[in-house]
Amino acid sequence: MKKIILFCSLSLLFSIATFAQTTEIWIVRHAEKDKTNPEDKDPNLSDEGKIRAGDLATFLQKINFDVAFSTPYKRTHQTLDSLIIPKVINYNDPKSLVDSVKKNYAGKKVIIAGHSNTLLEIIEAFGAKRPMEMLTEDDYDYIFHLTLKDEKAKVKMDQFGRPHHL
Repeated sequence: MKKIILFCSLSLLFSIATFAQTTEIWIVRHAEKDKTNPEDKDPNLSDEGKIRAGDLATFLQKINFDVAFSTPYKRTHQTLDSLIIPKVINYNDPKSLVDSVKKNYAGKKVIIAGHSNTLLEIIEAFGAKRPMEMLTEDDYDYIFHLTLKDEKAKVKMDQFGRPHHL
């Protein structure tokens, strides 16, 4: 009888721990891109962008990410390369990215690099409220930290590196 009670107690504790996992997600826009060739649809980071990518690595240096996601564009994965080698995926549909993170990376630490026109949609797809109305083409220094727990999403907004509005 004691073994049954012990087994049931351990099973209950394990199931509570499984369901109460907190997933942490950082969402960041790619760093500044090289604009010297307007014809280039997939430019590398500019010198300023490389500095910002380094600033991002410094800002997040104490976090051990389990996985990173970037779009197929060079600038998104170059932004994350000094943190963790990202999985390059085409997430035109934020819901599929969110479903994948929730299913495969619950309780993990995730970073996502995107674009000015996708970041806020991704935040909303995770169930959090937009922390700002919109991102402009000049907004490179914002980072959003989401915590997911029990299907509830909270978001905090921060800035890193050199302020872009000087």
